[in-house]
Amino acid sequence: MEVSFSKEIEALRLGAGQTFHGEGILAITKGLLQSGVSYVGGYQGAPVSHLLDVMVQAKPYMDELGVHVEACSNEASAAAMLGASIHYPLRGAVTWKSIVGTNVAADALSNLSSPGVKGGVLIVVGEDYGEGASVIQERTHAYALKSGMCLLDPRPELAQMVRMVEHGFALSEASNMPCMMELRIRACHVRGSFDCSDNIAPAISTRELMNEPAGFDYMRLAHPPVTFRQEKLKGEERIPAARRYITEHGLNELMAGGAHSDLGIVVQGGLYNALLRALQQHGLADAFGDSAIPILVLNVTCPLVPGQLADFCTGKRAVLVVEEGQPEYIEQEIATLLRRRGIQTPLHGKDFIPLAGELGAEALAGALASWVGRYLPQHSNSGAGQWLAANAERRAAVAKMLEAPLPNRPPGFCIGCPERPVFSALKLAQQDTGPVHVAADIGCHAFGTFEPFSMGHSILGYGMSLASRAGVSPVMQRRVLSVMGDGGFWHNGLLTGVQSALFNGDDAVLLIFKNGYTSATGTQDIISTPDDAIKEHAVDKQQSLVDKNKTIESTLQGLGVQWLRTVHSYDVATMRKTLTEAFTSDFNGLKVVIAEGECQLERQRRIKPWIAGLLRRGERVVRVKYGVDEDVCTGDHACIRLSGCPTLTIKDNPDPLKVDPVATVIDGCVGCGLCGSNAHAATLCPSFYRAEVVQNPKWHERLLHSLRGRLVRALQPA
Repeated sequence: MEVSFSKEIEALRLGAGQTFHGEGILAITKGLLQSGVSYVGGYQGAPVSHLLDVMVQAKPYMDELGVHVEACSNEASAAAMLGASIHYPLRGAVTWKSIVGTNVAADALSNLSSPGVKGGVLIVVGEDYGEGASVIQERTHAYALKSGMCLLDPRPELAQMVRMVEHGFALSEASNMPCMMELRIRACHVRGSFDCSDNIAPAISTRELMNEPAGFDYMRLAHPPVTFRQEKLKGEERIPAARRYITEHGLNELMAGGAHSDLGIVVQGGLYNALLRALQQHGLADAFGDSAIPILVLNVTCPLVPGQLADFCTGKRAVLVVEEGQPEYIEQEIATLLRRRGIQTPLHGKDFIPLAGELGAEALAGALASWVGRYLPQHSNSGAGQWLAANAERRAAVAKMLEAPLPNRPPGFCIGCPERPVFSALKLAQQDTGPVHVAADIGCHAFGTFEPFSMGHSILGYGMSLASRAGVSPVMQRRVLSVMGDGGFWHNGLLTGVQSALFNGDDAVLLIFKNGYTSATGTQDIISTPDDAIKEHAVDKQQSLVDKNKTIESTLQGLGVQWLRTVHSYDVATMRKTLTEAFTSDFNGLKVVIAEGECQLERQRRIKPWIAGLLRRGERVVRVKYGVDEDVCTGDHACIRLSGCPTLTIKDNPDPLKVDPVATVIDGCVGCGLCGSNAHAATLCPSFYRAEVVQNPKWHERLLHSLRGRLVRALQPA
């Protein structure tokens, strides 16, 4: 069964007079419905996955409103959906993870922004930036600047976020510009409440169809020669219209200062909460949000409004721009517009604010210390200094207790993940063939780059691994391996990699992890996910999912792949043999190995409720568990180095004459069998055993167990 969003779906039905309580990303979803959105699409990815997941599961309610919802194959197809708003007064919203998703969608966004839109367009992007991010460190701001799109960065407070959704559509329609809304992870998960409005059924929808298509208008096409005129319209009409709307409706907020009104801070809306917390530590703000220094909150960071910024900066001793990341787009633009108007107010930003990294409260408190010390020397900032010092002392105390710095804890495969045994097999295969160049990819399998596997020479984009080895394999004596998941295969890999390799007749090896879902983004269904009937059958038989239609295999064969093998992921010996064959085969062309094994998280979600039901009814349940015989274990721990499973660890040796700790399998083991399969494939010590834990056993099983126990005790020495 999939993760259920039934409670979240009920929250979408709230209307006027009711109060919404919950997370920021769901508040955004509710805001879309209150704005009369006609269609919603996107590609899942943290921290905005919930938006699309909830909409997809709420399809019956979306049908009531007439809202079309589509889970797209990638971000480019999601952005292309917005073409509906070029000719028609349809409000459309799409979502994806940025910056990687925005990179994929860039071509469609450029061609959307050039002719502009009639219906309001809102693109909700998860701005995954900072040390804890899972993608490259870049910002969406550059796309808004280059393509002529508005960029909203709402203050993380639910009522304000929903207000910006509603104004985002109106701003798009007033300026004919697509609007992007960036939401950092803290904004997506901030909790709060707001007073709801009724959801608006769109005037044109799946329930209210259009009779005729729009008339032909060449100016609505992103095609020469009109593209030059469209470029001029951006500067002559669209951006000025957007600035008028921003000013007239007060989208940016001025927080009046108190004792120090001769200074000012300009901040991106999404950073407001962290800034306020940092000012609090300096004694320049209170817990209710009142600041001693005036703050201009940019809920719209593109386009900026020159008059608004000029009014804010005029007459001040200094202004600080709090902007996350680099380059400092906002700071540079403000500096330019102030100097053009002859305003000489000292402007600061990245000379005090860190160039890189997430601007949390601690980072901002440290950055503010120098600025405050320069312009408010009489103001004591000892409170902030003490707070920062206390935080540092706590970290030092923990390190001292550990007698070492805190160890790194990179992410890793889940317990029982079907991808771990494949990397074990690949490690063994390289003993036979020698080291190979591994082109890695986006997805759960990217955890293979961490210990104990440490495999992967490049990650160039989702589904791009096969394409990224094209320059390596012709100059490499040994064959190159590309690793790809089924999510990446359908996202981009089929055309970008497979088609290109076949067209050019490349001699390459492709390993596809077929776990049944787009697992790295939350186990969403894809075209090769088995249907509900197969899922139900797998629950009853306690089996793993199998794609009976062989969607990936038939697609590859239809495209012309001749060398194709499908191997069960947990069969390490067979996978080792198959990979070795692929690396050494006389066949000159693309060789594809498909590792089939269901995502363990999704499997546990399916079988756990079923097992719990059996136990409640008192029915017999068998659970497989693996363990290590302490008397047989040699203590060399080759099994751990080959597996890396979190449940396969070490403990003190019970034999007082032996120093080396022994391996052990701790609670949490899901019985995938990898440890035993590894021991067999690599000819390790025979210390692993397989046990069946029987709950609610039958009477004859109890009797047999009793007899066995008596026999064992009789054979034991006195």
